[in-house]
Amino acid sequence: MNQRIFFLIIIITSIMSCSVQKQTTETQQTLYQAIGGAPQVEKIVDAFIINIANDPQVIGYFTHTNVDYFRQGFIQHFCQALSGPCTFEGDSMQDIHTGMYITEGDFNRVVELLIKALEQTKVSYPLQNKILNKLAPLRDDIIKI
Repeated sequence: MNQRIFFLIIIITSIMSCSVQKQTTETQQTLYQAIGGAPQVEKIVDAFIINIANDPQVIGYFTHTNVDYFRQGFIQHFCQALSGPCTFEGDSMQDIHTGMYITEGDFNRVVELLIKALEQTKVSYPLQNKILNKLAPLRDDIIKI
């Protein structure tokens, strides 16, 4: 009887330690890694740019934008925001958006286009929520300045 209890305790302890180890590994993974790293970041940014280009509500903000420059900068910014190995070396969000007078409605539309890009590139809803949570603090540096 005591051997059975001892054996059962060892099995339960082993199972629990495997579960804890899996949870620890998952929590150590950055958001950048969780979405698939550089290839996925590029796919998301490319889909986002196409969505912007096809949206009559917000395309006016991008009329004089160098798309290649915007793409590279957004890849760096997005990568850094998701705790990837990139460093965004561009201007601050406030400097970039000053004088554009972006309305709350247009800002929200761009967020919708980013969500659409995340969906188009098969990013899971829990990861989408984490990404949006990382980017949300930038709102005040973009709207109506």
